[in-house]
Amino acid sequence: MEKVLLAMSGGTDSSVAAILLKNQNYNIHGMTFRAYDSDLNACMEKETGCCNVDSIFQAKKLAEELGFKHEIFDIRDYFEKTVIQNFIDEYLNAKTPNPCVICNQLIKWQKMIEQADKLNCRYFATGHYAQIAYENNRYYIREGVDKTKDQSYFLWSLSQENLARTIFPLGELTKKEVRNIAKKNNYDKIADKKESQEICFIPNDNYRDFLKSRIKNIDEIIGEGNIRDSSGKIIGKHKGYPFYTIGQRKGLNVAMGFPVYVCAIDKTKNEIILGEKNELNKKEIWVDNINLMKYETIDKEIRATCKIRYNNKGENCKIKQKDNKIHVIFDNSVSAVTPGQSAVFYENADLIGGGIII
Repeated sequence: MEKVLLAMSGGTDSSVAAILLKNQNYNIHGMTFRAYDSDLNACMEKETGCCNVDSIFQAKKLAEELGFKHEIFDIRDYFEKTVIQNFIDEYLNAKTPNPCVICNQLIKWQKMIEQADKLNCRYFATGHYAQIAYENNRYYIREGVDKTKDQSYFLWSLSQENLARTIFPLGELTKKEVRNIAKKNNYDKIADKKESQEICFIPNDNYRDFLKSRIKNIDEIIGEGNIRDSSGKIIGKHKGYPFYTIGQRKGLNVAMGFPVYVCAIDKTKNEIILGEKNELNKKEIWVDNINLMKYETIDKEIRATCKIRYNNKGENCKIKQKDNKIHVIFDNSVSAVTPGQSAVFYENADLIGGGIII
C-alpha cells in the first residue's frame, strides 16, 4: 500500500480527494498547513480559505472518520517571508504579483514534500483540478477535464521532481461530479461549501488596504504623484503608484471626456500614464524566470497558446527561448499585459511551461 501525504484545506475538493484516495487503497497521511493569522492584517475581520480555523478542524474530523492520521503544519513564518513579502515587494516594484503561483511552488510543494519525506510518503496529493502526463522522459501538467475549474495556470512553476511525486485525484472530474461524490458519501455539508475567489490572506479583496496595513508609512515613503496622458501632459494626481495596476479604469479621478486606462507605471518618478483602450495593446512580450515542463528546452520557434492571466482564454502565438527568457509574439494584439503576472504556454491541453511577464 503506497503512502501519500494529502494536503487538506477542509474544503470540498481536498475532502473528496481524501475519499477517492481511500477508495483506491492508498495509505493516507493528511496535513493542513496554517499559513497566516488574521492579526497580520488589521483589515481582516475573519480568516477564510485554507487558514480558516473551522476548516482546519473539518479536515481533522474527516481524517478521523476515514481512519487516517492528520496533523497541522504551522508554516506562518515561512509564508510571511516568502508569499506575503513577495506580494508586497512586487507592488512596490510597480508589478502585479501572483501569490497563488508562489504559494504552490514554495509552500504547497516545496515545504509539503519536505514533510512527505519525513513521513516516508512516496506521493503528495492535492485537490487541484489538473492532470499529470508523462512523455519522452518528461512530466508535465495537462489541463483538468473541467475547463471552468482548471487550475493548470497556477502550477507552471512545479519541477520535474515535484510532478513525479504528485497525484491529482480530481483531474478527470468536473466540480459537479466532485460535489456528487461528497453527497453520495453522506458529506452534504462538505459538498455544499462555497468557494472563495479571494487571495487567502486578503479576504476583503482589497490589496490597497493590505499594503497600507503592512507598510504603515507608505504615504510618506511614496505619497501622491503625477498622472500623465500618453503625450506626457500632467492631467491629475494619484495616491501612490503601488495602488494602481495596468488596465485599471476605475478610481482614477480624472475626467477626460472618454474612457482612459492605466497604460504604464513609472516607479522611479512615481507617475502613472493613462491612455485609451487601444494603447493597452501589445503584439509581443518577454517572459522571465521560466520553467519548462513538456520540453526540456525550446530550441526553435514553436506555435503555442499563451494565457497572460488566469481567466484569459489563451492567445495564439509563437514562442522562442533565449537563455532563461521566452519571447512571445502574438498573432493578434492582446490587451493589458501586466508585468509580474504569469504567462503560461500550452500545446492544446498540455502545459509547455511558464514564467513571469517583464
